[in-house]
Amino acid sequence: MKRRDFLGVLGGAAAAWPLAARAQQAANLPLVAAIGLSTEQLAITRSASLREGLKQSGLIEGKDYVMTVRFADGDFSRLPEIVKGLDGLKPRVYVTFGGTIHRLVPNAPVVFTGVAVDPVTQGWVESYARPGGMLTGNVQNASGGLESLMSKQFQLFKELVPNLTRLGFIGLMDTAVNFPVERAAVQKAAQQLGFAVSMYEVPTIADVESAIASGQRDDVSAFFMSLDPRLAVRIPQIVASLAKTGKPAFGPTPFWTRGGLLMSYYTDLDEQARRAGGQVAKILRGAKPGDLPIEQADKFTLILNLKTAKQLGITVPPALLAQADEVIE
Repeated sequence: MKRRDFLGVLGGAAAAWPLAARAQQAANLPLVAAIGLSTEQLAITRSASLREGLKQSGLIEGKDYVMTVRFADGDFSRLPEIVKGLDGLKPRVYVTFGGTIHRLVPNAPVVFTGVAVDPVTQGWVESYARPGGMLTGNVQNASGGLESLMSKQFQLFKELVPNLTRLGFIGLMDTAVNFPVERAAVQKAAQQLGFAVSMYEVPTIADVESAIASGQRDDVSAFFMSLDPRLAVRIPQIVASLAKTGKPAFGPTPFWTRGGLLMSYYTDLDEQARRAGGQVAKILRGAKPGDLPIEQADKFTLILNLKTAKQLGITVPPALLAQADEVIE
């Protein structure tokens, strides 16, 4: 063998050794499997915040753990297949971004984050202080649950749209994301603030257009979109259809306002994902999920879209503008 050929082989082997070592190291590290219900972009964003939370707890990806991320893109029928595929990888911890995905997960620790419903009344856990079993995480609002959060959303929206008399609420009619809980919360919050609600429950996302048309015929004052992550997958199309009505509309989460709706008030989902990272770190270090208290969100963000307000001829009250955490112009 010529000397340069020998050096080439040696150099190739030297380059391969670190790669092989890293691959072996990764294979021996605990796997964190993150699953999102909505779009790939949202799953990437939430998992980046999850990594930040792990890093703040002293754990570094590639050194202390490895992570894989999956997303359903709004198609809940994909979830069993996604979970089955992950189960073959033997994750040490699952992290679910919203929803009820944990019910599909085999007997493994699960940390949920950004959940809107009360996990105690839903029967997921025994208590907030000691969940028991294999489940823990954080919720959007434990005190009063979704009803309390929605009451604050509606209160802020009525400040922005004082002539609100009837709200058109659009959601999917199945119970995959606890729509009955959300519907009851909407009705109670509206009753407390003195306006009526028209419910437009549609069987599929393709029927949202007809729901908007029904609201227009019924002359609702404004529209409000469901929390359902399947709707979030179609934000550009839905926002465009709502804009044609000339009526104000708001969504429960920030990406609706950033997509063009008038307002949102919600928990900081990135902050909740970071906090979930801290819980995951404790589990990786040996804690039992059932011993880790379920945490309540302590950071909420009000986002106003001034561009949309101008298009609708709405003047934002200075006091409300001063409360805003983010303003889109």
